[in-house]
Amino acid sequence: FPGPPFTHQQTPRKMVYYGQTSCEQDTERYLDVVKYVFRSYKKEVPLVVNTMGWVKGEGLLLLIDIIRLLSPSHIVQMDVYDWKAMAPLTPEYVHLTPGLYTKGKQQAKCKQMGTSGAENWKPSEVGADALAPEYKLLYVHPEFPRAGVAGEVRVHSGILRDMAILGYLGQLQSPDIGAVLPLHSLVPYQVPFSAVALRVIHTDVAPTNIMYAVNASWVGLCRIPEEIRCQTDGPVLLTQTPVCDCLGFGIVRGVDMEKKLYHILTPVPPEKLRLVNCLLLGNIAVPNCVLVGQQGVEGEIPYVTSDYNYSI
Repeated sequence: FPGPPFTHQQTPRKMVYYGQTSCEQDTERYLDVVKYVFRSYKKEVPLVVNTMGWVKGEGLLLLIDIIRLLSPSHIVQMDVYDWKAMAPLTPEYVHLTPGLYTKGKQQAKCKQMGTSGAENWKPSEVGADALAPEYKLLYVHPEFPRAGVAGEVRVHSGILRDMAILGYLGQLQSPDIGAVLPLHSLVPYQVPFSAVALRVIHTDVAPTNIMYAVNASWVGLCRIPEEIRCQTDGPVLLTQTPVCDCLGFGIVRGVDMEKKLYHILTPVPPEKLRLVNCLLLGNIAVPNCVLVGQQGVEGEIPYVTSDYNYSI
């Protein structure tokens, strides 16, 4: 599809909500997520894997793990114009180099070919090892200055993420051309505390503060295989982050502590919402413009403050 991704969003066949923009803090769960999603690939169509731009230090080691895990037929590697970013990812390199969680094939230092002395000791051959990966490396080396330099990629990626969220929330609007309705004027779903499990992915939150964290937050609407059993009226708190199907996203636009209800705005259709039994809260924020640009609000804007100490 032409154009930036937020203009032509598609419903994925399989999706997991990782909940962070970087996997540095939890690379092990990242690999578990890759394995989980890849297991659903039936190989009936070609699969293009868009890897991360993190290719230094542990990022390179994690990339080697992913290559071993996915066993691709081709790898396209793009270099940077004026400096060598990384070694070519040849099958031999990946075969010998240890990853973050996988071991490389150790090359035996020597192999005795005779008994007469040191001159008869020769390096052993590893190229014929049956476990060596087999893929074609397409190595692209640009010929113009500053090609591949990151520059302001971090700023741009943040803007694109916000645009993706806004594009997704656009499904809540009427298809008729007209004024865009503010989110606080839309009718949310009411979800009992006891109907869904809750987990904050990226940090530890005390149970007494969990509702403060969830209120006005972006959440993944997920399905865990376990049945939700709650002896009380909730909330149900998970002790570990599950690797499970994500069916879509929503905003917890309010929490009713008296009636024990989450108020959730989401464009996910009802037939899918019936399957949701888990809310995952990650380190992905509702775009500032949604909160700052609320229409028809008199006085202070809810969930927005400028009253904080800049020195903290």
